[in-house]
Amino acid sequence: MSTAELIDQIAAEEARLVFRAFSEAEALEIGMALVATARVEGARVVINIRTPDRTLFHAALPGATPDNDEWARRKSNTTLRYHKSSLAVGEALRQKGRVPGPDIGVDQMNFSHHGGSFPVRVAGTGVVAAITVSGLAQAEDHGMIVKVLKDYLKG
Repeated sequence: MSTAELIDQIAAEEARLVFRAFSEAEALEIGMALVATARVEGARVVINIRTPDRTLFHAALPGATPDNDEWARRKSNTTLRYHKSSLAVGEALRQKGRVPGPDIGVDQMNFSHHGGSFPVRVAGTGVVAAITVSGLAQAEDHGMIVKVLKDYLKG
């Protein structure tokens, strides 16, 4: 798949996976669904769901490291700043031959262009939170979130 096709696919996911409402209750349900998925897959990940000013859910599964927490923080900062998944931001930057840095106004210690954070978009409101997974390859982190959200938002 080309970079342009991947960017289009991610944009379609973001457009389709929109919430009617989002609260602590939904954060807990989604967080627990991600934990269950990670356990089945034997994934050594950190799962984090947060708004710009507070953590709503956090779990570190066996085998995850403190570095995964740091990656989750940086990836979610990217999603909350750009209102796009961190994978979409990263692919768009790679397409232009760029990385997060001072030339685009971001500090690499606080932002990451690697996939694994997905925006929580509420219809009629916009992005209110970020769901982040860290510990797998970036496309797998992203894919785990998308898989859980597809199941969750079905009904």
